[in-house]
Amino acid sequence: MYIPFFLSKFARIFKIYVKSMINRTMVRTRVIQTLFAYYKDNDKTVTTARKELRKSFADTYDLYFVLLDFANELTAYAQQQLEEQMGRARATHTEWTPNRRFVQNRLAQQLFDNRALRARMQEQHLSWDSGIPAVEDVYRRMTESDFYRAYMEAESCTYEDDKRLWRQIYQHLLAESEALNDALDEMEVVLDKSNWTTDADVIISYVIKTIKRFKEDSTPDTPLLEMFDSEDELAFATKLLEKTIAAHARNEELINTHLKGWEADRIAYMDRIIVETALTEILEFEDIALTVSMNEYIELAKEYSGDKNYMFVNGILTEILRDMKSEGDCFKALTVK
Repeated sequence: MYIPFFLSKFARIFKIYVKSMINRTMVRTRVIQTLFAYYKDNDKTVTTARKELRKSFADTYDLYFVLLDFANELTAYAQQQLEEQMGRARATHTEWTPNRRFVQNRLAQQLFDNRALRARMQEQHLSWDSGIPAVEDVYRRMTESDFYRAYMEAESCTYEDDKRLWRQIYQHLLAESEALNDALDEMEVVLDKSNWTTDADVIISYVIKTIKRFKEDSTPDTPLLEMFDSEDELAFATKLLEKTIAAHARNEELINTHLKGWEADRIAYMDRIIVETALTEILEFEDIALTVSMNEYIELAKEYSGDKNYMFVNGILTEILRDMKSEGDCFKALTVK
């Protein structure tokens, strides 16, 4: 499976300085995914759904550390290749001087030394043991790339050159690697994680942002991104999940009475969940502007339902809110034309 170009979905996330991993856009995504699983499994309870939602955030945060640690894995693999080449040269009595610029990359060394990264990898028992094929694939494509050759052959190499190389590796090689997708599928099972392949392009963007924050004098205590900017985001996620479940009957009725030409049994289940969650946010969260909620869920519909189905989400939400406006039932519906 091809991982989309890393800025395609969430470019709007990075208009401000990123301090944390989980923002409102990702919260809404996780709530929708959790609701999808909740409604598909009749044995699940609200408590179970709440636990699964929290785990999904932790899994996403773990993926951030795993992808950051890819720099260490790729460097170690490159060092192994150098040693094998040196061994062959000695065996054949061939004079050969290895170019060690890549394996001595200063940014990679800083990531290897970073205490937060090392601690998270150890505490959560995270590793690339089942993802080595992705390391091999990226190494091969890296050594064939023009930007790698230019880096290795340049007369001099600054710290900024070291950083730029890794941004290019993540942007051009990992974000387009089918082998990475396959490896994350395997690691997801081995490490008991979820949604890793669907998250990869977004998390790679966060990794690139993290790399940009490093300086030549950065120490092993250089902070990485937090999971949440504040506890308010987790509270919002939990409240949105619980309120959407509680309002299921009301939201279903609103959807069914506004289908107008759409056959109820032919509406994609994901579309229904997106509309239900959007309605809950619009009707239950007074501090969130209507335009914000509408735009966010339409974007999610484009991502999860496709170019045509998102028009259903947009259309039915507009119809519902227009009627509620005329009946005076929605305090936010005044802006709906």
